[in-house]
Amino acid sequence: MKGTFAVAAFAAVAAAAPTTTHLKMVRQAMPAITDADILNYALTLEHLEDTFYQEGLKNFTESDFAAAGFDSTFYSNLKEVSSDETTHVSFLTAALKKAGATPVAACTYSFGVTDVKSFVMTSSILEGVGVSAYLGAAADIMSAAYLTAAGSILTVESRHSSYIRASLSESPFPSPFDVPLSLNEVYTLASPFIVSCPSSNPTLPLKAFPMLLSDPKNGNITVGKEITLLTPGSVVTAADGSSQIYGAFITVTGPVFAPATAVDGGFTLTVPEAPEGTAPISGQTYVVLTGCNTTVTDDTVAAGPAVFEVGPL
Repeated sequence: MKGTFAVAAFAAVAAAAPTTTHLKMVRQAMPAITDADILNYALTLEHLEDTFYQEGLKNFTESDFAAAGFDSTFYSNLKEVSSDETTHVSFLTAALKKAGATPVAACTYSFGVTDVKSFVMTSSILEGVGVSAYLGAAADIMSAAYLTAAGSILTVESRHSSYIRASLSESPFPSPFDVPLSLNEVYTLASPFIVSCPSSNPTLPLKAFPMLLSDPKNGNITVGKEITLLTPGSVVTAADGSSQIYGAFITVTGPVFAPATAVDGGFTLTVPEAPEGTAPISGQTYVVLTGCNTTVTDDTVAAGPAVFEVGPL
């Protein structure tokens, strides 16, 4: 299943050395975000997607896709998706240069892809994260021209996501709302794929939170199911050693909280049902660990987000 593979992909590149994360710790203030920072943030993601598709289409032939159950039409459309990502890279690079800013160059990546099926599954996850990235960044863009341009990329990423989800026999539109993610939440999901970046790249005001993964043993996940979230490479505890820890499921209408119970290697919690009149928890879903049950900010996130699929009951 898609969600199970996502866990395996992220786990394969998880940090090995454990650290301790206190939920109520005071985080260092981040510098103000500029439009150039946001464009470079978007370019960082587009470089990742562009390289992902170029490597995948180089490593796997049309015959390989056919053997995995994907016809020639899908293969042709996937090449078009790849071309779109290359165009996005060119556009953002040109926009940054025109604005007098230095665009980031592509990094070196490791995607953990071993066959066509894992390539398409990872593609679906990355496209979904791309939608959430542009949606979450929109509120921080000051320039109307940049906002319109970002919006035009967002809609294309959304079509990519829907098409690839459908190819995996998943609902192309599992929710009436998409999920916005903060810059740091997205960077947390992207950073495990990044091996190294050119030293000449400008430093961006981004940070990765400790990793949070859905346990592959969770299987198919639905609302009301108890699941396990793993914290590889870190030990998450409450600052006072006793306060309640929560899983915060991120939605456009606000987070939905579920009490989390510490277990060996992570936490268990039950996937909550969203309150009536709010965005449902369905489709590609994101959850973070926090010691706060009223809001989610970069100051309250202790780990995550974890990404997994929540299917229909």
